[in-house]
Amino acid sequence: NLLTSLGLREEHYLLDIGCGSLRGGKLFIPYLLPGRYYGIEPNQWLIEEGIELELGKDIFKIKEPTIINDNNFSCTTFGVQFDFFLAQSIFTHASERQIKRCFSEIRKSMKENSIIVATFSQGEENYSGEEWVYPPCVFYTIEKMKDLAGEQDLYCNIIEWPHPDEQKWMLVIDNEQDIMKDALFSKINKVGRSM
Repeated sequence: NLLTSLGLREEHYLLDIGCGSLRGGKLFIPYLLPGRYYGIEPNQWLIEEGIELELGKDIFKIKEPTIINDNNFSCTTFGVQFDFFLAQSIFTHASERQIKRCFSEIRKSMKENSIIVATFSQGEENYSGEEWVYPPCVFYTIEKMKDLAGEQDLYCNIIEWPHPDEQKWMLVIDNEQDIMKDALFSKINKVGRSM
């Protein structure tokens, strides 16, 4: 609902970062045109389990999604400029170095009007470790997330959208999209408050 409210349509290219066992992919893949869904996941067994148990092999063949096994946020590997990026429950476990790498790779794979939607756990302190932390979550301030996005000339802010694990959703766009910022954030916050 969040991505379609932001304008995701069947012809768009979507990159699902940390797609896991395709719990989101099982909704996006049937909706998007063939060859428009891309995923990155560090655990190959999760990809295989997702195709087998969540999506199904028939729809996988019909819709031709591209999913790679990668643990370094290598968005540029695909050679595609994406309309939408989703990083659900990724920054909630990532180090600052990993988040920087992710934003850097996303930036190189964006179109002019691309939209990035991600979650993070908001806290008073910023995680200072160097490693991925799972299953516990790590915390960052919104100011830190804005700074990390800003290093890639991206603008980000929290949006009001429900999340079952109390993570915060943030919307990230090209810093040059000044005309779009207010309207986009206002629209999505209005929809999110009504849910």
